[in-house]
Amino acid sequence: MTDEIKMVEKHIMEYTSRMKHIDELLERATEGAANGPKDAETEAQLAKLWEDREKLSRLHHEMKLKPLNDWQEQEIEMSGPMGIWDAVAQQLEKLVEKVEK
Repeated sequence: MTDEIKMVEKHIMEYTSRMKHIDELLERATEGAANGPKDAETEAQLAKLWEDREKLSRLHHEMKLKPLNDWQEQEIEMSGPMGIWDAVAQQLEKLVEKVEK
């Protein structure tokens, strides 16, 4: 296995781990919002985060299916989707804190 393939697999594993973290946070936020007082702002934020999660899920799936050369070009052009994952996870962590108080 070449170093390039190992690197791609490592990135995909990292993204898979981040998806799992986002899914866990979304479940906690959804549960917390359902058990707490109804708040239109929280519900709207949660709906938006579920939409963002679906976008990330599609991106993650596409990345796993791409040929190595296409994947590398995209990574160079985009500098990776880690920023998106970090932003969504950060928003979710704040929402979980809010609804679990």
